[in-house]
Amino acid sequence: MWYFLNVIFNILNKKVYNYFPYPFFVSAIHLLVGVVYCLISWAVGLSKRTAIDKKLLMLLIPVGFCHALGHVMSNVSFATVAVSFTHTIKALEPFFNAAASQSILGHQIPVILWASLAPVVIGVSIASLTELSFNWTGFISAMISNVAFACRNIYSKKAMIGMDSTNLYAYISIIALLFCIPPAIVVEGPQLTQYGFRDAIAKVGLYKFISDLFWVGMFYHLYNQIAINTMERVTPLTHAVGNVLKQVFVIGFSIVVFGNRISTQTGIGTGIAIVGVAMYSLIKATIEEQENSISLLKAFGSSSKHYVLKGNQLYPVSSPYQESTPTHQD
Repeated sequence: MWYFLNVIFNILNKKVYNYFPYPFFVSAIHLLVGVVYCLISWAVGLSKRTAIDKKLLMLLIPVGFCHALGHVMSNVSFATVAVSFTHTIKALEPFFNAAASQSILGHQIPVILWASLAPVVIGVSIASLTELSFNWTGFISAMISNVAFACRNIYSKKAMIGMDSTNLYAYISIIALLFCIPPAIVVEGPQLTQYGFRDAIAKVGLYKFISDLFWVGMFYHLYNQIAINTMERVTPLTHAVGNVLKQVFVIGFSIVVFGNRISTQTGIGTGIAIVGVAMYSLIKATIEEQENSISLLKAFGSSSKHYVLKGNQLYPVSSPYQESTPTHQD
């Protein structure tokens, strides 16, 4: 489902930009549809709203701002270059995450993780030099989105709170929407009122225009929500593998659907970058699982010798795995 929604979003999003090239406005619509969906879900009881206080709001404002900036810049890139190329550039996001974690949070990144990022940097460089749809606007905006999302992750860690992912993403979406509306009005408002809306309706009709904007916003919200919910329910390693496969799916499907011509060098560079992301993600997830296992065993103190750890569950050593009742540590 996660792959399907993400692929559909990217394809529909690019189709909208082919006849309505206004990324600031479309970015705001993405968030608006998601916010309306969340408000309706709260109102009818599909999800229970968690209250938010002033202190929590102040912690989430930087997260929402970075989310808004990263989202808008990603869409500027989607609107100006091939979808496959934008996702290739965004493969550098782990590099910026690692740099921000070490420089701002003081986390020491193992040498093996830095080494695994080398193919990503090399691959993106090769792909960029030979990309047929390359332009500086698309490249720079995608790079800015990488920086913005890295900062979002840093602020998210500083604002660690006891809130479920559905409510957390809803509040972040609301804050991000408030940041997206002013630039959409200032940057694209005059063009939209003069000829932007008129030209789009003339090309595809009013119903399709509104329908496309609604569905692209809905797919955007749902794929992000499912991705966040999935992260809560699976191990870091499983999520890392899924994220890499998602990138492969999106890049591959976008090339097929839009018939983008790519040079041999771009294909090689993209492949190298994806392999690098896979290496980094798998190594990082393995390290995280090992750290979680150590923390879990320490939590049991001296009694840990009576248990064996399998995945994120503890089993009594006296019983086979398949016959034992797991001891959960949520």
